[in-house]
Amino acid sequence: MTEYDDIDILLVEDDPIDAEMTIQALRRANLANRLYWVRDGVEATDFIFCRGPFADRDPLHAIKVVLLDLKMPRVGGLEVLRELKTHVETQKIPIVVMTSSNHDKDIAESYRLGANGYVSKPVNFDAFSAAIQNIGTYWLVLNEAPTL
Repeated sequence: MTEYDDIDILLVEDDPIDAEMTIQALRRANLANRLYWVRDGVEATDFIFCRGPFADRDPLHAIKVVLLDLKMPRVGGLEVLRELKTHVETQKIPIVVMTSSNHDKDIAESYRLGANGYVSKPVNFDAFSAAIQNIGTYWLVLNEAPTL
């Protein structure tokens, strides 16, 4: 078993400030004890598919939810979403898009590609924190997930 095996939340976020606010909000709700943060789509797919620096991660240890930003360097969130939802072994992983975009085009495309949720990041810190805590509570505590 490696340090990457017991991951409940995979946070895919290139902005360190948004990542830290997300992590802090999840910690306040006691939901961040098994969280891993990657900074772009390449790292996200490498992590999930156990490639590159994450090749020693056991793919049988399923991630309960991916919190996915859309606008990232190297590989964007829509491409990550497309890749994860086209592979049988990853298509059941819940993916919640968390982004600053509230454009109808981004929302529609995210759902078309299989996103399980779409949240526009509030600019107000308290609203942002509450949104993150609600997402974490729903996906980690309330949601009944299928066996992956």
